[in-house]
Amino acid sequence: MSARFDIYQVMKLVPQGFKLLGELDAYTKSTDLDPKLRELVKFRASQINGCVYCLSYHAADTRNLGESEMRLYCLSAWEESHLYSEMEKAALELTEHVTLLPSLKVPDHVYHKVRKYFSETQYINLTMLIMMINSWNRLSIAMGFTPEAE
Repeated sequence: MSARFDIYQVMKLVPQGFKLLGELDAYTKSTDLDPKLRELVKFRASQINGCVYCLSYHAADTRNLGESEMRLYCLSAWEESHLYSEMEKAALELTEHVTLLPSLKVPDHVYHKVRKYFSETQYINLTMLIMMINSWNRLSIAMGFTPEAE
């Protein structure tokens, strides 16, 4: 895919829309969800969506929080891995269901599994986090954002 716009052009052309996404992003950071978990969720949704820009961005953020390379490498196979806690697995399962909503929906067993580890408010905030990163992924992919070369 060719680059259509860079992120700065989008910020300039639709500042209010970009600001609103940024405010939702800031809100999700202000919640009591663990920062490492937030980044794992964003990274996993970005893997599912194939968003190279967000994968690059969130890999760096995740590593800056002290996350191990091994956990990032194995994230696409989280279900089979002992590297993730049951709480993280519940959040990652919800991430997959919300990201693939048209085909997976969010069945009751997923909701109840997540609620073992997260309060009502945390469940809603986790869902908003997943919704937010999916919005960024879709914007990034549609605009053709590409990560900076290292």
